[in-house]
Amino acid sequence: MVESSKKIAILIDAENISPKYVKLILDEASNYGTIVYKRIYGDWSSLSTSSWRSVILGYAIQPIQQFSNTKGKNASDSAMIIDAMDLLHTGRLQGFCIISSDSDFTRLAGRLRESEMLVIGMGEKKTPASFISACDRFHYLDVLLEEKQKAEADAGKKKAEKKPAAAEKAEKKSAAAAESEFKTGRDRDEIVKAIGELIDEHSNEDDWLFLGSLGNGLLSRYPDFDSRNFGFRKLSDFVKSLDMFETRTGDNGEGNGNLMYYIRKKKAQPKRKR
Repeated sequence: MVESSKKIAILIDAENISPKYVKLILDEASNYGTIVYKRIYGDWSSLSTSSWRSVILGYAIQPIQQFSNTKGKNASDSAMIIDAMDLLHTGRLQGFCIISSDSDFTRLAGRLRESEMLVIGMGEKKTPASFISACDRFHYLDVLLEEKQKAEADAGKKKAEKKPAAAEKAEKKSAAAAESEFKTGRDRDEIVKAIGELIDEHSNEDDWLFLGSLGNGLLSRYPDFDSRNFGFRKLSDFVKSLDMFETRTGDNGEGNGNLMYYIRKKKAQPKRKR
């Protein structure tokens, strides 16, 4: 389930991570709690960080400038470590997401865990084992991106076959652009896709997800999400209007007559034998 009670800081090494992962990073981090700080570190006067500039505006990520004072030395890593310790000592947080494939953050991850912080690492498969082992959880961003692209390609294959060649060419985008494009909680297709992802990630053994957990997960991903954006006063009414999901109710066990709503993906009906 979504751990909405935890307050999380995301710290990104811009010189080591591609902006094509930005939405995956924020979505994964939101599964662990409420994102309080979103900071990204790099030398923003350098061409190597230019691809991040438009992305950080759309996702309200705070850029931290750090000039490279000495050739061959990464001053951004030091700034990121100092900031992490400053944030730790505020006493406001319960977790950190360290986004890098660099082993230089191994000691930082270990130090944060010594202070009973939840430490989530994210990086590519090239990440050294020392940094991976120092985290409570570690996610391979390149693996997650490959899986997501494959799932989207499979789901859209039938639609693509029906589209005229000109329309398909006009809609085609690079993987990097598609992943870095800012999405809002007012995009119906985006919300439907997110509901399916949250059910896959957090449902119980019978594939049901508590509607309250779904609402928390959607708000963590999309601060502007509101069922009224789509003409429904309640979240339960909105999900009931979606053909690909089914809902059920159950007693909350407190004897007050209030019901708890659950949602899952509709099961494919078995074909009848003739």
